[in-house]
Amino acid sequence: MKKILVLEDEANIRSFVVINLRRSGFEPIEAETGEMALEKLRVNPDICLALLDVMLPDIDGFEVCRRIRATGSKMGIIMLTAKSQEIDKVTGLMTGADDYVTKPFSPAELTARVDALIRRLGIDEDERSSTELVSGPFLLNTRNRTLEKDGQRLKLTQIEYLLMKLFMENPGKAMSREDILTAVWGNDFKGELKTVDVNIRRLRIKIESDPTEPEYLTTVWGYGYKWGY
Repeated sequence: MKKILVLEDEANIRSFVVINLRRSGFEPIEAETGEMALEKLRVNPDICLALLDVMLPDIDGFEVCRRIRATGSKMGIIMLTAKSQEIDKVTGLMTGADDYVTKPFSPAELTARVDALIRRLGIDEDERSSTELVSGPFLLNTRNRTLEKDGQRLKLTQIEYLLMKLFMENPGKAMSREDILTAVWGNDFKGELKTVDVNIRRLRIKIESDPTEPEYLTTVWGYGYKWGY
């Protein structure tokens, strides 16, 4: 049974989420503060996905997300926010979140987003073969889902890994934002095309010597992106 961290300080909302996750066959791990969530993660290293509320009494959900990613964890992260401002969505994605759900949400929407993220991150997959993709200074191992540049390991989120895999499997091919969104996030993802741009910007910071003048992951103006090495 897959463990899912539920970080929500409002008891009624947390109970609502926990009940529906249990009905869907998950094992919820509850936390009402950011510090409690980090402790739960420490003692439950097999948690595969975290639902993080943004507004918390101690540290906010963005900071919890940053700390999770700072450990190198590739678990799925969905932000739960009562706000609809664009900046909150962008902030969540830039701190390492994979998706966001705006309150109020229905049980069906939440479980659908959880299921979709689990599928696209390959949490259900049993990867039996070791495969390496090589492009210039980059080596992508698709079994342990790691990326090296000039022999140095780069820390990627699962979404960043899926983007790198998509581009390295399609060198020189111009890919539209719509194609990228479908390939990486799936057909049932309801987010905006800006999700692609935000994650590309974050990925460039990690792989490019100068993210403002990308050498490898280049922009096809008015269309999308391509792996240009």
